[in-house]
Amino acid sequence: MDGETSWINHCIDDMARGINEFDSFLELSDEGNKEASTLSVDLILPDDLLERILAYLPIASIFRAGCVCRRWHEIVSSRRFLWNFSNVLSQKPWYFMFTSSDEPIGYAYDPILRKWYGIELPCIETSNWFIASSYGLVCFMDNDSRSELYVCNPISKSWKKLEEPPGLKFSDYSALSLSVDRVSHRYTVSMVKSKQVTGNFFQWELSIHIYDSDTMMWVTSWKEVLTGWRAGDESIICDGVLYFLIYATGGGAPENRHGLISFNLSSRSSHALLIKSFIPVPCALTCGRLMNLKEKLVMVGGIGKQDRPDIIKGIGIWVLNGKEWQEVARMPHKFFQGFGEFDDVFASSGTDDLIYIQSYGAPSLLVYDMNLKQWRWSHKCPVTKRFPLQLFTGFCFEPRLEIAP
Repeated sequence: MDGETSWINHCIDDMARGINEFDSFLELSDEGNKEASTLSVDLILPDDLLERILAYLPIASIFRAGCVCRRWHEIVSSRRFLWNFSNVLSQKPWYFMFTSSDEPIGYAYDPILRKWYGIELPCIETSNWFIASSYGLVCFMDNDSRSELYVCNPISKSWKKLEEPPGLKFSDYSALSLSVDRVSHRYTVSMVKSKQVTGNFFQWELSIHIYDSDTMMWVTSWKEVLTGWRAGDESIICDGVLYFLIYATGGGAPENRHGLISFNLSSRSSHALLIKSFIPVPCALTCGRLMNLKEKLVMVGGIGKQDRPDIIKGIGIWVLNGKEWQEVARMPHKFFQGFGEFDDVFASSGTDDLIYIQSYGAPSLLVYDMNLKQWRWSHKCPVTKRFPLQLFTGFCFEPRLEIAP
């Protein structure tokens, strides 16, 4: 298919097959028909300098570089190269788009080279699992028992199964989030569970459970009963604080149907009631998606019509400063129309400077660059909609080589 590149062809494990050493050679200069010798960069650069140069290539280019010759293959496969790569500040996040409602198959989009790659994800069994990502790692949780959790690196395929989390065995709603320390590679997984109190529609039991990769244990950090509100499936960890959206269960004004709760992970025992950390949303939303962009909390939300707040009229992007939302962008109408029929709820995720927005009803993918303040479509995904009710969704992650769960 056009735009498709097989990921398997670029895996480091396959690089050693059929690779022959390249001989240096002389080239003829075409300027003035003068003969000149061209010295190969490969000959004059020592290994340590070549390692540093290759570490700044995009991930896909690193795999290709390993196919150039045996020397380059040994370099990009070495532990020292991974150490050099770990010092590269960030790789632009990729977006994995599921192309099946049943199987976890799809393609990953590279915004630097603007190409799609076929990738097989480890551990995940269906595309409706809960997914969270942070600095090269992705956490998957099953959507049935919500007790089967894995943390993996989708590039290296390394993975680890986590212990079953404590708390309610079957919750009505669950929100999963992951945070990785870029220096130590220690990671934290959080789960916010919400279940309706038996016989009382307005009261919901809420509990927060935290997993620490150092101790390899879960801790139940908080329990509370919310009245008139419930948690959902949207949460994020940002600068040591867990944020999650809550939803009104008793009606009320449209602008008051969503809210944000914060929970400081470093001072878990000194909290007052969680509801006291309530932050209202900036306007009536059809849905909200939370993400961590350089340790700033960002929300992408569907803006409801004034007379019909449950019907989407546009999409906005806000950054939380203290307890105030600051609007930083609003999707231009031509891009909003470019999706065709846009649902009131949609998929959106981001990290670093990039935000991805996708309609559930089509494989179109829109990218917003927070740094450049620029909207643009991704290269066309190598998949087409086969039947009217086919759904598409996805998630973004930062491709890294050096990190393992």
